[in-house]
Amino acid sequence: MTELASRFIAIPDVLSTSPVLAIGLTLSAFFVGNWLFARLGKPLWMPPVLLSAVILSAVIAVLSIDYVRYQEGALWITVLLGPATVALGIPLYQQIHHIRAMWLPIVVTLPLAATMAAVYAVVIAWAMGATPEVLASLAPKSVTAPIAIGITEQLGGSVALMMGGLLITGVVATLFVDLLARWLPVEDERILGFALGLNGHAIGTARAFEISHTAGAFSSLGMGLTGVFTALILPLVFRL
Repeated sequence: MTELASRFIAIPDVLSTSPVLAIGLTLSAFFVGNWLFARLGKPLWMPPVLLSAVILSAVIAVLSIDYVRYQEGALWITVLLGPATVALGIPLYQQIHHIRAMWLPIVVTLPLAATMAAVYAVVIAWAMGATPEVLASLAPKSVTAPIAIGITEQLGGSVALMMGGLLITGVVATLFVDLLARWLPVEDERILGFALGLNGHAIGTARAFEISHTAGAFSSLGMGLTGVFTALILPLVFRL
């Protein structure tokens, strides 16, 4: 028992010298989260990314792993977010015919929705006395992670806080889009997909592909355009 405990205690030292454990924990949590998601019947309120985050947090807490050391070890994974950002151009190119066919609704809807997604969170946080760092962290919460990280760093916010807001936003947006679609009702898969991608980024897009390929395509379109618009406009507006 003493030898086993000493091994757990030595884990932070391993993390400080090698990224293998941090990457292994992250990938393991991801696969376990996806497995649990399928076993639970794919509930909307508990997407696999949220399950994975909870599992990983629990493991880090139980093993008393210092978060900064874990973050340094997992840096090799976050480096891949750069190519992922560039890869967002692929769904935009693939959906260029949809953009041309529906350019007017997109031009009218996207700026309003993307602006409101940032404004309401910042206004509420400001009214509650949040610091400038918190405001900068919440502003890009509706943008897909690769772009949101770059925006947050540019605004001087906390990436860790932004990621928490990003996760919550994706889950809540997915739930509300589904509920509102049933209540209104909205049956057009193009509208559902675009709304999920615009408000729920990658989590919403995953849900959209469960609805249909068309919904998934429009969700990818909404996610990509929201990311581009926010990355161009938000830093300028935030400085003003």
